[in-house]
Amino acid sequence: MSRILAIDYGVARTGIAITDALGITAQGLETINSNGSDKTILRRLEELLNEYEIDTFVLGNPLNMDGTKSQRAEETEKFMHKLKCRFNKINIIQVDERLTTVEAHKTMNYLDIKGSKKKQIVDTIAAVYILESYINKK
Repeated sequence: MSRILAIDYGVARTGIAITDALGITAQGLETINSNGSDKTILRRLEELLNEYEIDTFVLGNPLNMDGTKSQRAEETEKFMHKLKCRFNKINIIQVDERLTTVEAHKTMNYLDIKGSKKKQIVDTIAAVYILESYINKK
């Protein structure tokens, strides 16, 4: 069965989560440290496509709380265009990611995760929330 991969896109760090083989649960996979290079992210996604059978990318859409487009939403749209050009056989779906980072921080506080460790995993946890919200809507 094909899996779904979620992307919490960021200019410096991008969180990645993936479903299990049955498409029921979401698991955090990794955070890609790209330092502003989309090529780094696209190269890693290519590797993940070779490793897993993925048919759908779910990309978080970082709207402002009032639903208007943020600067990050515009950057994410440019990245989505690159995804569509490079991976034209993969379904690409955008989902509202408002509050996913807030939820990720709450989870880390609950688990008592501190400092630099937090920075390393916040995007991965946010990607898990993006993927779970998509799975739950399906």
